[in-house]
Order: sequence, then structure tokens, then C-alpha cells
Amino acid sequence: MSEELAYSIHLSSDKNKTAKAKEVAKNNPSGETSFSNNGIQNATQLSKVNKHNLRDYDNDRENIQIIYGTDNLYQDMQNLYFQEFEQARIEYNNKQTREDRKIKDYFKHISQDKQKDLACEFIIELGDMDFWNYKDDYYKRGMSQVYKEQVRDLIRIVPEFKVANAVIHFDETSPHMHIVGVPIKEDYKRGMRKQPAKSKVFTKESLQKIQDEMRNCCIKSYNKVYCENSLLKQKKKGRNRDIDIKDMGDYREIKKQLKQKEQKLTEANKQTKTLDNKSANITEILDNLKSSRLNKNNMLISSEEVQKIKNYTKDVKNITQTVKSVNDLNMAIKDFEHSAFEIEKENRSLKYQLELKDYEIGNLKSELSSKDKIINKLREEKENIKAQLQKFKGFWHSIMSHFHKRICFDKDNNYKIVSDDLYKNGIFDNNDNEIANNIARRVTIPNENKINKTKKKNNDTRF
Repeated sequence: MSEELAYSIHLSSDKNKTAKAKEVAKNNPSGETSFSNNGIQNATQLSKVNKHNLRDYDNDRENIQIIYGTDNLYQDMQNLYFQEFEQARIEYNNKQTREDRKIKDYFKHISQDKQKDLACEFIIELGDMDFWNYKDDYYKRGMSQVYKEQVRDLIRIVPEFKVANAVIHFDETSPHMHIVGVPIKEDYKRGMRKQPAKSKVFTKESLQKIQDEMRNCCIKSYNKVYCENSLLKQKKKGRNRDIDIKDMGDYREIKKQLKQKEQKLTEANKQTKTLDNKSANITEILDNLKSSRLNKNNMLISSEEVQKIKNYTKDVKNITQTVKSVNDLNMAIKDFEHSAFEIEKENRSLKYQLELKDYEIGNLKSELSSKDKIINKLREEKENIKAQLQKFKGFWHSIMSHFHKRICFDKDNNYKIVSDDLYKNGIFDNNDNEIANNIARRVTIPNENKINKTKKKNNDTRF
């Protein structure tokens, strides 16, 4: 009988529940939004994916295999952007008459665009925990060739999706592959003629078609590489049900019971051997039965032999019940182990998200530290400006006092000429000119709360 394998292909999608994200999702054919939680929207998120996929978090690259691109996903993506978009960028810039509308770096430009994802990621996995649990490392490594063909198949099936990097992880329950690239469409009327287009390339219909074709290609590659004749399990609609904590408690309890039942299973095996011996005795009894003198079809058997047969029947019944109870428990364990595998996959995803959050928190702390330094610097500049302002106020007060004294008291005509010239050229305003020429005015620096109506109307501060 052919073995059946599970297959999954998952595109990084969006789970943001904000009202704005939902509004964006309504207008996209795929029903998704670029305000992503596990999508790759900008350079920061791409850097996090780079660290996870290439195992930069723990520097563990022995258990991964790069099958497309290099050991630097971030650089691979920058190279892809240059290769795919540079000509379109130059054409766009040549049409612009204003310098501020030109795009200098398209990779950086899309990273800062809140409406577009910088890249997308596929995760492909063949087989589940039940399948891979007892396979050795050599067998798992054979998936390299299968997944290499999957990358080629994806490029053929979705030519609009340009692959930048693909890596296989062997350090988890089942070997799986991460593929990172950019979905691209051409002939845009606004902006550059060629742009990233996740929601246009990956619609609900196209994703369904991609999944069906990739499934068929994967099982063919697997059978060819491993010389098997396996089949794929039927696709399941929707997500697997969630497992409550209480269910995990039952799982641990059943595990405990299984250990207790192991002794019972051992005893059942001993009883089975005893039954084998008794079966030989029963067979011998039956073989040696003699026919009745009155009717040759009837056989004669002693009471002692009848009792032996009854005892044998009783032993068979007891052992059957014992073995059945243990087998039922094993079936339950398999069900819970499958659930545990699904939980492990969910935990793996959550662990990945936590790693990204930790990295993001580290970046935020660094940004806060930088902003604190900027704030401190601005405070110092503010105090310096205040000191210079006070110095200037004193300087202006001295000048006005000097003019007032020379014009009003010393009657120095030269200062009168200079004062009039400053007034005509707008350097002295009405208030300054009156201070310089009116003997009744006091030379003071006006308080901000006592600025006259003219100053309030002009929103000026005079000294």
C-alpha cells in the first residue's frame, strides 16, 4: 500500500486587525493588506528574516542548506532590486522635471512605502511529524534535491515571482524550506512602469492554482529522488483546531498511563507465549480424540480435557482484553502526538515572532538612545540661544540708551542723522525711533507681557 504524505505551502500574509489594515484589505484582490505582521514590508523586517532564515541569531549554519542565493539574504534582495528595477527607475527619472520627484534608490523607496511589501516569503514542507520522527539525518538530507526542484517549479509556475534566496532548515522536526523573493508586475500607468505587486500576483485564485501545481510537482520529485511510489494526503480546508491546555494535561496523563501499562503489555506478551504452549496441548487433545462406538461422528473427551479447553478459552479472553486496552491507549497516544506536532509548529512560528520582536525592541531602544542624545543636544543649543538672546538684549539696550542720550540730551546732530537713516531703512521701527528722539521716553527692554497693541498685531517682540 502506498504511503501518504502531507504537504503545505504557505505565503507570508497579514494578520493585522486594525481598521486601516482591514480597509486596505477590502481593496486588494487577495483580501490581504500590506500592514503585515509576518510579511516583509520594509528593510528592517527583511533584516529580521535574514537573521532567522540564515540562523544568524544562534550562528548555527550546520543545520541549514542554502540552495538559491548566498548567505546574505539582505544583499541578495538589494541585488535583485537593482537587476529588476534599475532600468525602469532610470526611465522614470528621465521623465521628471522636478529633482525632488526623482527616485535615487528604489530598494529604499519601497522600504519606506507603507502601501507595498518589500518582499514575500514562501514556506514549503513535505511530510509531518509521524513521517519524519523515525527518519535519520541522511534520509532527511535527501530532501535537498526535492526542494531544489521545488524552487525551479515555483519559478516556472509563477514567473512574476523573482526569487532572491532559498534555504532549507534541517534543525527542526521536519525539513522545510524558506523562499524569499519579489512578485513583480509591469505596464503600470502611474509611477514606474515596473513595480512590486503582491496583491496582484497572489490572488485567492492564483494561490489555489499555485498550491495545486506545486503539490503535484513535489510528490513527483520525492518519488523520483527516493525511488518511492508515495501519494499526497488530501488537502484540508481551514486551520487545524487549536489544542487547549487541558488537552495537553490529558496528553501528559496518558503518557504516564502508558508507562504504567508497559508492565501490563510485558505480562500480556508472557501470557501469549504461555498460550502458544497451551495451544499445542489443545491441538494434541483434539488430535487424539476417539470416535464413539454408537456414532462415529461423535468424539469422546474426558472431563479433565474439557476443563483444560475451558481454561484455555478463559485465558485467551483475558489476554485479548489486556492487549486491546494497550492498543487503544497507543491509538490515543498517536492522536495526541499528532496534536503535539501541530502545537510544535505553532510554537515554532511564535518563537520566530518573538525573535523578531526582540530584535525590533533592540532597534527601538537604540533609536530612543539616539533621540535622547538629540534632545540633550537641542537643550544645550536652546540654553546657548537664550544666553545669546540676553546678551543681544543688553547690547540693544546700550545702543538705544546711547542714541537717546546723544540726541535728547547732548543734541548731537550726527546721531540724529544716523537715527533717521536707520528709521528710513527699516532698522529702527516706530518704537525705536521714538525712544531715540523723545526725551520723555524711558529706555527699557519691554516685557513680553507689556508689548503694545501694535507689537501684538504684528506678532513681533521688540527690545
